[in-house]
Amino acid sequence: MPRHRFNVFGRILDLEPCPTGWRCYAVGQDGKRAPVQLAVPADLPASDLGQYLYDIYHELAAGSRGDVVEISVPGMGDTDRPSRKP
Repeated sequence: MPRHRFNVFGRILDLEPCPTGWRCYAVGQDGKRAPVQLAVPADLPASDLGQYLYDIYHELAAGSRGDVVEISVPGMGDTDRPSRKP
């Protein structure tokens, strides 16, 4: 199952597609994942996940915390790329 990992203003979140839409998990420094209650529209394409996360979590933005960036998932190849348009 494809997984998308994002650095969201310093928080690491994994999103996975599921039959009802998307499941979201917070990833700890130890790599363990915990479910996050985040409603992501079922019809939202993977290409728009970064912008959606930016829109939801923009209040966490601070000078040192950066932006919302899709990052590589271990074992899934490198994707290190910005996920939203400036």
